[in-house]
Amino acid sequence: MNEKKKILAIMLAVVLLSLSAIAAGAMSPENQEEITIDFWHHYSAQSAENETLVNVLIPKFESENPGIKVNAVSHEWAELHNKILISAGTGSLPDVARCDIAWLPEFQKMGVLVALDQEMSDFTGVSGKLLESAMSTAKIQDHYYGLGLNTNTKILFYNEKMLKDAGVAVPATMDELISAIKALSGTNADGQQVWGWNEPGLYGWNLCPFIWSFGGSLTNEDQTIATGYINSPATVKAIDTFVSLYKEGALTGFNSGDIPMTDGFGTNRYAMMLEGPWKIAELQGAYPDLAYGTAPMPAGEGGSVSVLGGEDIAMFNTAKKEAAWKFMQFMTGEFAQVEMAKCGQIPVNQSALEDATVKNAAFAPFLEAIKTAKARPTVAAWSEMDNELNVAVTAIINGEKTTQQALDDLAGVWDQLLTQ
Repeated sequence: MNEKKKILAIMLAVVLLSLSAIAAGAMSPENQEEITIDFWHHYSAQSAENETLVNVLIPKFESENPGIKVNAVSHEWAELHNKILISAGTGSLPDVARCDIAWLPEFQKMGVLVALDQEMSDFTGVSGKLLESAMSTAKIQDHYYGLGLNTNTKILFYNEKMLKDAGVAVPATMDELISAIKALSGTNADGQQVWGWNEPGLYGWNLCPFIWSFGGSLTNEDQTIATGYINSPATVKAIDTFVSLYKEGALTGFNSGDIPMTDGFGTNRYAMMLEGPWKIAELQGAYPDLAYGTAPMPAGEGGSVSVLGGEDIAMFNTAKKEAAWKFMQFMTGEFAQVEMAKCGQIPVNQSALEDATVKNAAFAPFLEAIKTAKARPTVAAWSEMDNELNVAVTAIINGEKTTQQALDDLAGVWDQLLTQ
């Protein structure tokens, strides 16, 4: 009897060991089913940022997270926005995306984003490592729908040779800026037309620094009313001044066929521009011998006020959430943030901002300007409002409407959009 019990005990032990081995094998990384997460972004395909993402960051993330692969897809800025809108209706959204901070309210209203503070148990610890100002762009009503990924603003870039040749001082006030733009425009020694200012668009990103520095505004503080704000005397004056400079041949850049910004600035055709930290890397690569300087946005009645920019990284509600969250933490972690800083991206990770590489990356003027920079309205209708602003200012430039007329009409359209 004892012998039979021994045999049974041995057989049972063998079975249990076999089952344990099978279970361990099934749970080992080698046998785990590979997960692929889709990451949509708008780092330009040929940019240093995209090269770093593809060749440095993703390989490191995948090596640290065996079983997770990242499929990164580059889009143009506007294309990405539109693709997400279309994909929301078809259910073919990515797991995560790099979103302009102005897009998040729109996507949240559509119900396609994950409220991270509700679904991720370690959200507070992760978000606490990032700049408060960056995280504020991801908060809509009472919840957070993204993590700050990078922040930025724009400051004045000026071509030292052009200012010196024209005997023009670096402008510190709005009046000085207007005078400098006019003085720097005309024909150069080679008979080429030159412009004092380059502006590549007529959207809020381009016009807000002028509006705010003139003392104008877009909406009331609660972002519920536009009438009396976008068509106020100060805003009208800002847009009127901008349009007048264009009609005088003193600024350009937003027309089809105009010289691209970097090339125009690098070849002494544009004297000044308002641009972000990415322009430093662009100029270093394309025009390494160009002598230029930087300064804050010239101050007007409203002070020196630039536009707050940046991107958040957001998760969509169809995502493979655990894997997507790991990737979001990696992209906002110190290593990834320092690597992207080398490409001109201002980090939002507080430890990365203390890194020697970052401190030597010429970000100081931008970090100072961020203190007074303002964000565009954080409302779901902003993309539509922005398009309407472009249409209104284009109508003024084309002489179809007066500035007051166009902005009065715009205010009415915006009021309607803000109530939807």
